Amino acid sequence: MSNVFEFVAKNRDQSGKSSAKAVRRDGQVPAVVYGGEASPQSIVLIQNEVNKHLNHEAVYSHILDLKIDGKTEKAILKDIQRHPAKNQVMHMDFMRVNAEEALKVKVPLHFMNEETCVGFKAGGVITHAMVDVEVSCLPALLPEYIEIDLSDLDIGDSIHLTDIVFPEGVECVILAQEGDHDHTVAQVVKTKVVAEDDDVEEGEESAASEEGASGDGDEKSD
Repeated sequence: MSNVFEFVAKNRDQSGKSSAKAVRRDGQVPAVVYGGEASPQSIVLIQNEVNKHLNHEAVYSHILDLKIDGKTEKAILKDIQRHPAKNQVMHMDFMRVNAEEALKVKVPLHFMNEETCVGFKAGGVITHAMVDVEVSCLPALLPEYIEIDLSDLDIGDSIHLTDIVFPEGVECVILAQEGDHDHTVAQVVKTKVVAEDDDVEEGEESAASEEGASGDGDEKSD
């Protein structure tokens, strides 16, 4: 298998729905690469190779080598259209990368120390409100992922976007906008197991009372 960060493609002369369908029937994926000074270019990739690459999380937030007819250029994966029922990629968008221009990319969040988290050990449940965050930076500074340490989080505590320590030269896109966008990223909430156990006990007691009442009635009828 070729390097996970290298997508091998061929130029596609024709475009349109009928052409795309024919490409998919041949086990290939229609795609387009745009951006930079060059014009948008229609390309095709091999479906099986694409599926292998997409199994790696880093592909979605990494500078890729897009090799078209033997010529390689740097790009990022900008969009993927998948079949709603099949394990099939229907279309892909790649955007050319300029080393001197900042780009915007969604980067996955990696939550660390969940099992040793203070709130988790106290019986709380950790919930993730976000799984990725859009960042802006130069291509050379693009992080593969952002780590978030949950070890000190207690029950009732939460982590917001402003609590994340972004690498130098990397900016959170939504926090740079006007208004309050300090969204919750993760939090520890109190578990409801105890309350559910109480409900079960109450239900058992109620059932036992009904059985007792039923038994008394039977004795009287005898």
